Formats: sequence, C-alpha cells, structure tokens
Amino acid sequence: MSQAHSISTHRRYGTTRVCNIWGVPRATVYRHRVTGNAANEARPPRRRGPEGACSDSALLEHIEAIIEASPFSGEGYRKIWARLRHLGVCTAPRRVRRVMKENDLLAPQRPVQRDAHPHDGTIVTERVDQVWGTDMTQTVTIGEGRAYVFIAVDHCSGEFVGTHASSSASRWEALEPIRQGVTRHFGCIGPDTALGLILRHDHGSNYMSEDFQSEIKCFGITSSPAFVRQPEGNGVAERAIRTLKEQLLWVRHFVTVEELRHALAAFAARYNASWLRERHGYKTPDAGTARLQNARSDQGRTEGP
Repeated sequence: MSQAHSISTHRRYGTTRVCNIWGVPRATVYRHRVTGNAANEARPPRRRGPEGACSDSALLEHIEAIIEASPFSGEGYRKIWARLRHLGVCTAPRRVRRVMKENDLLAPQRPVQRDAHPHDGTIVTERVDQVWGTDMTQTVTIGEGRAYVFIAVDHCSGEFVGTHASSSASRWEALEPIRQGVTRHFGCIGPDTALGLILRHDHGSNYMSEDFQSEIKCFGITSSPAFVRQPEGNGVAERAIRTLKEQLLWVRHFVTVEELRHALAAFAARYNASWLRERHGYKTPDAGTARLQNARSDQGRTEGP
C-alpha cells in the first residue's frame, strides 16, 4: 500500500497512516496480500509469444499417444521430444518437459549418491566392432528356479550383439553371446575372424578362466578386464544390464529358462530397432550401426588403394 498513489492527491501514503484512517488492522491488509500472492502462484506465468502450430492440449495428446505406443517404459522427455520430431511434430524440448510435468508424465527419477572416481580414464569408440562389453546378471524363473543372463553389447552403437540365458554361469555359457556376435558381425567362428576387436569384461571367474580367454584369443579378440571391484570400468555393459532389468526382467515372469532365452532374443531385436540413443542424434542402434558402417565404407573408397 505504501507503493500506491492516492487518486485525489497523487501522493504516496504509508500503510500505517492509511490503516489508521480506515480503521483497519494492518494484519488484515497483510493477510489479504498473502492470499493474493498465493492465488497468483497457483497460476504460473506462461511464456510470452505465440503458442505455435501445436497447442498444449494437442501436444499432450501426441505425448500420451507416444507413451502408450512405446514398447519401453520410463522414457524421459528428451526421448519423447525426439519421437515427436520423427513424427513431424516440431516443438522445443523444454516445452515437452513443461507439458509432461504439468500432467505428471515425467519419468520418475531416483537420486543416486556418486562416489569419488578413483581414475579419470574413459573409453570412447568412434566405430562399431571396435570394443564390445560383456556382463551377466541373474533372475528367477517360476518353474526352474534361478537363471543366469549373459549379454554382449557394442560400445559405439549400443547394439545388443548377443544374449543368452542358462541355469548355470559357467565359462562356456559366458562365451555364448560372444559367439553370437562374432557370427552375426564377422560371418563365422574361426581363428582370427574378429581380429582387432577388444572385449571389455569384469574379473568374474568365468570371464578370467583359461578356457574363456583362450577362445576369445583364438577369435582374434583382445581381452580388456576392468578394474577390480570397479563396475564403472565396464559401464556400457552395466548400463545395458540395467536397461534389460527395467524393461524386461523386472516386469515379466518366465516359467522356464528356454522361455527366458527366447524373450531375451526378442527384446534385443526390439531394442536394436526401437531404442533411441542421444549420442547418435536420437537414432536407434540399428540406424546408428548402418550410418557408421556406411561412413566407414565411404572413407575406404575415398582413400582408395
């Protein structure tokens, strides 16, 4: 009130003086001020300017349709924005985030306390079939009890190159995803067929066994163990395992190991064809692999003999 002008005198008067003349307690004035501010806060200010070709209500319908049709759960607003762009709906990522937040559609986030990094090393690959990561996890089947899941994933494209499930976690079972990937990407299994490929793995007894190391060496693969008790050193495979748990192992039940094995293969195919990766401009692993392979072929033709 001290900031308001009198209509008749065009002068400012303090709150105390005005309340004394009106015979109104100052607490009443302050209470009404707080109520008015709360009402304004309940209506957050909108961004100025035109709304664009797609209204908020229409954008919400597009977002809900994408979430409903997506084969994956828990996708963030940036992937939703990328899928909107693929459908021809042009809008800003921050607007997608705002609309999803207003309608409780944002993916749940759980803050994680990060420990200090013991080293600053990174593994960044620029081409496919340069570095693969492999790891294992376990789950439970209804009819056959505990089952072990093995995967192999490409560090560059993020593609699942091999999956396997078994009732045991032996070195031979751990080799199965590697054999699948070598057959699919290099044509066959044999001496030096995957020469130049690096395999990242942890210090599990199956991965460090003589049989496992001898077979990948026969393929021409170089073993690259991560640091002991440092899962971050095999982070690509660890992140793939987390996605596998969130999208398949934790949301479905399996009666037999064979059923789990088929479900893993189907999930890998769906993931490679549909999962969006921000690193490659929100392209799928299959699309990223094709683009990188074409770029490599064009470079080879340009250099020539």
